[in-house]
Amino acid sequence: MLSGFGELSAPLRRGLAIVLAIFTVLLLVLWWVNHDRISVLEREFARRIQDGDTAVKEARVLSRQALDQVAAIQTRVGVLESKLSESQSQQLALEQLYQELSRSRDEWALAEIEQTLAVAAQQLQLAGNVQGAIIALQNADNRLARTDKPQFIALRRVLARDTDRLKALPAVDVAGSALRLDSLVAMVDGLPMLIDEKPAPRPRLDARPVDRSVHKGGTSSAVTGSIEWLQDTFRYGMAQAWDSFQQLVRVREVDTPAALLLAPDQAFFVRENLKLRLLNARLALLARQEATYRADLLSAQDALQRYFDTRSRQTVAALALLKQVQASNTVVELPTLAESMNAVRNFKAPRER
Repeated sequence: MLSGFGELSAPLRRGLAIVLAIFTVLLLVLWWVNHDRISVLEREFARRIQDGDTAVKEARVLSRQALDQVAAIQTRVGVLESKLSESQSQQLALEQLYQELSRSRDEWALAEIEQTLAVAAQQLQLAGNVQGAIIALQNADNRLARTDKPQFIALRRVLARDTDRLKALPAVDVAGSALRLDSLVAMVDGLPMLIDEKPAPRPRLDARPVDRSVHKGGTSSAVTGSIEWLQDTFRYGMAQAWDSFQQLVRVREVDTPAALLLAPDQAFFVRENLKLRLLNARLALLARQEATYRADLLSAQDALQRYFDTRSRQTVAALALLKQVQASNTVVELPTLAESMNAVRNFKAPRER
């Protein structure tokens, strides 16, 4: 190639040299420019690498903080889940309470009426409390009347029918019979018994005759006075003997001879047994036990007639009071409130369904 340049003419060689020089300068300029750009790029790359390292460090710090926050959030989520389950259970309880509270006033009225009738029915059957049952029925009817709804007319008709049935029952004076029995118990200690009877007071005998012969004048008068004195003395002695005999032997007609053979301590137990019979009759009266009540009254009447003096005014009064108690109507067949209670339950059933 040099040999080729040597064969060229001088002007051509100068032109080529100039071109080569220009090309070389351009290469140098291009190299310089590229070198500056590469330096700038290197600095920019280094800066960006440094910024990336800083960002990575910050990202690590942030990731660590994020992990801590995630752990805290997970803890809070667990607490929230427990509170959510608790709130759900409370919500279920509130829903049940709301369902109960959402019942209408009519349902509450029916439930209250049913409870009132159940208590009244128990009192009627156990204690014979007729007035309490009537008051319960009337209160139930008044409660339904305040609602002023036509669907309660049939139910009120059933309540009125039971009320009329209870009002038609005969009056039973249980309290009066109990008071009479208490009076009989108080009279027992003052009733005379057959063994306590004392003999009737005898008429007082005349004074012992006095010899009147000494006060009369004459012989005939003295003899006559002596005879009269002897007669009076004989009559007085016979009267004294007869009175003594009557004090030794007493004849009396008694229906129950065994009553006269009681000892004083046995008489005490007879009185106490009579009191117990009367008290048992009172308890049976309050408990509505008709058979026991009548049996105790008959036993008390038998004891009064057997061991006590039926001729005394106290015993006669006690027997009359006892017969008055026996004649009083104390037990009546009471109806039940089943019809009214069934009517209320039947009225509630379709509403509950």
